[in-house]
Amino acid sequence: MEKNAEWFKENLVTIYDENPYINLLDISIEHLEEGTAELSMPVVAGKHTNLYNIAHGGALASLADSAMGIACATTGKKVVTLEMNINFIKGAVPQSIIKAVGKVIHNGKSTMVAESEIVDKENQLLAKTRGTFFVTGMFKENKE
Repeated sequence: MEKNAEWFKENLVTIYDENPYINLLDISIEHLEEGTAELSMPVVAGKHTNLYNIAHGGALASLADSAMGIACATTGKKVVTLEMNINFIKGAVPQSIIKAVGKVIHNGKSTMVAESEIVDKENQLLAKTRGTFFVTGMFKENKE
């Protein structure tokens, strides 16, 4: 792993702790490796749920997009989402936690491709996603 990517990986949690949207959805970074990110999010009734009392598709899509984007960021690259596909497999009922694991499957110079799976507390598949990300630059080490 490059020195810049190693520095960034060590600081990702701090950087994302300041992201207001991540905080709004109560998303937490659980584990990072280069090219992989595991995130968690509770499914809170009245906050993450729709009128059927299951997780809103937008909340799941946000969790998946974040997992894939952070997986891309572990390489030291800044990215924005160009395209994302999501297949909803099973509804997520209110529960303590669901998890998304994002993995980079193509690490190109100008674009990256990642995929993620979201599972519930019983490890049952809730959603599967794939996304294409545009590389906007590199994260720089803080030279303090």
